[in-house]
Amino acid sequence: MDSKKVAFYTLGCKLNFSETATISRNFTTEGFERVAFEEKAAIYVINTCSVTENADKKFKNVVKSALKQNPKAFIIGIGCYAQLKPEALAQVDGVDLVLGAQEKFKVTNYINDLTKNDMGEVHACEINDVNHYESAYSIGERTRAFLKVQDGCDYKCTYCTIPLARGISRSDALENVLKNAKEIASKGIKEIVLTGVNIGDYGKGEFGNKKHEHTFFELVQALEQIEGVHRLRISSIEPNLLTNETIAFVANSTSFVPHFHIPLQSGSDTLLKKMKRRYLRETYTKRVQEIKKLMPNACIGVDTIVGFPGETDELFLETYRYLQDLDIAYLHVFTYSERPNTEAITMEGVVPPQVRHKRSKMLRGLSVKKRRAFYESQLGNTLTVLFEADQHDGFIYGFTENYVKVKTTWDAELVNTLHKIKLKAIAENGLVLLDFV
Repeated sequence: MDSKKVAFYTLGCKLNFSETATISRNFTTEGFERVAFEEKAAIYVINTCSVTENADKKFKNVVKSALKQNPKAFIIGIGCYAQLKPEALAQVDGVDLVLGAQEKFKVTNYINDLTKNDMGEVHACEINDVNHYESAYSIGERTRAFLKVQDGCDYKCTYCTIPLARGISRSDALENVLKNAKEIASKGIKEIVLTGVNIGDYGKGEFGNKKHEHTFFELVQALEQIEGVHRLRISSIEPNLLTNETIAFVANSTSFVPHFHIPLQSGSDTLLKKMKRRYLRETYTKRVQEIKKLMPNACIGVDTIVGFPGETDELFLETYRYLQDLDIAYLHVFTYSERPNTEAITMEGVVPPQVRHKRSKMLRGLSVKKRRAFYESQLGNTLTVLFEADQHDGFIYGFTENYVKVKTTWDAELVNTLHKIKLKAIAENGLVLLDFV
């Protein structure tokens, strides 16, 4: 067995993907060979998530999958769950090493001896000590790259463990973000997705200062000037941090695409206050209206949480009706799950699991209708598609600038290319068929 073979598995968000990619490059620099997770490796690195209970459970399944490939493999757990619950992770059968938020970027320093341990070894500092910023970006696996610009969060949302897992809000230096963006562009990657925990807070913690050195708007302006970047996409951004000047800039940009993902969590002001969100519904409505006024074809995605403590049938229906009437394209629905050390876990008005499940199903159904309506509104439009590398059932897939997923007959030469197309019809699986222009 080649002790220099390493494989990676990422659970969770785009930010995790960018960090896994960076950590894997560190391994390559140290002389390791990266192989697919489904292959036999000496080391398996699993980047964990802690957003929902299921993510915790999924980690155990991933560990089992790795040990099936190689029962003697050295298993390493890193990421958010590793910071929050290092001891619990270390007790999972087969886990040898657990590294916290700061330690994960130095993983190769901890693996001189690949002997299996009876119990996982833990290296995780206190989260209050995590104040160093580590740059990261994903490259080489996709037609788009995830570029990390910010980490951590200073918000105190009552359901969220992210500040406990990632520490205080801190940002990459602007010049470093631009350097990474240029490097990504030089590799021929056509699209960069900006990612972080709270990217609208960009500039705070830059150079270790608590005040803002730059703003998110200044970051957007600077990235627009990078040559060779065809598309820039803003991932998730808080509604209170998405300013009208940023919206107007995107509307007139040649690089930033008309696609926004804006967490809402609840359409009820009562629940937004209980969640300690930093806006009320009126602010959210204004953001959506401003985007649609300047970019009528913009795609807007929404995060929602169902089953939060105190969510009565009336308050849930308030959210449902609000979203039904809102000019959005799709929903990401999260079923509330109790997380240790959060304020919400002590709140009254616990919603039974079966009710949470039912409400989640209702919102997912609404999302399907919303996406279908948005796709139908785009039929006949001429847009630009970036084709992906994946092939399924003889088709190649891609996304337009405003995030309509399209498909056409497989052609390897289309991979990672941009084409003007006209959206002509919605296929049985809900994707859009196209004509080349």
